[in-house]
Parts: sequence; C-alpha cells; structure tokens
Amino acid sequence: MAAGVDRFRGMALSLPGAEESAHMGNPDFRVGGRIFATLSGQARGRGVLKLTVEQQAEFVAELPEVFEPVQGGWGRMGMTYLVLDRADEATMRGALATAHRNVAAKRAGQTKAAGRTNAGAKPVKKRSRGGSGLQ
Repeated sequence: MAAGVDRFRGMALSLPGAEESAHMGNPDFRVGGRIFATLSGQARGRGVLKLTVEQQAEFVAELPEVFEPVQGGWGRMGMTYLVLDRADEATMRGALATAHRNVAAKRAGQTKAAGRTNAGAKPVKKRSRGGSGLQ
C-alpha cells in the first residue's frame, strides 16, 4: 500500500504548479491554492480525486474496480476514490491530470475575471455611425 501512496504522491507533485499541503490532518495536493487530490483515504488504500460528476460517472463506468464515488455528499459532488493498488500508471496519471486540469482551469477563470476592471459591468450598446444613435 505504501508503494501506491508514494506513486500517487509523486505523480500528483509532477503536475505543473502542484504543491503538497494538508487538510484535516491528511496530505492534499493543490494547484493555485485549491485542492485537486488528497490522500484522505490512504488508510483504506485509496487516493481521492476532485472530478466533475460527469467525469466520475465515466471513470466508474469504465473501471469500476479502480474508481468509486466517495460516500455521501462529497461523492455526489464528484469526489472519487482511486484504489491505489488497482490503478496502473497510465490510469493513475490520467486521473490525476484530469483532476488537476479541472481545478487549474477553474482557478484560471477566476483569476481572469478578478483581473478585469469592469467585472460584472453590463455591456455598452454601440451607436450607429452617422445617426443620432436613437432607434
């Protein structure tokens, strides 16, 4: 099981901008300060991925022996267990990359919106040329 945890950690940290931190006493992996994966299930031989609900359904349908929804509300929001000893390298790397991409893309969108000086402003109607602009 330790080998699976080490492999998960190494792959998570190899992703661009990824950093290890901790949440509620468990190792987690973040990009831009936001969690994309954790090892909160490591005692049960599982890593946890932050997927969309649609991605979770696809992963579980394709490889039910490797992926399973986290119990309760977190699972209904897309949090997904990855069984560490059943995931081959390509599957684990792909799943981590998907979770990382989800969080990095969301973070980039928020940063872009926050950087606008007129964020939330309504668009201005353009006046037609040569007229009074009244229609």
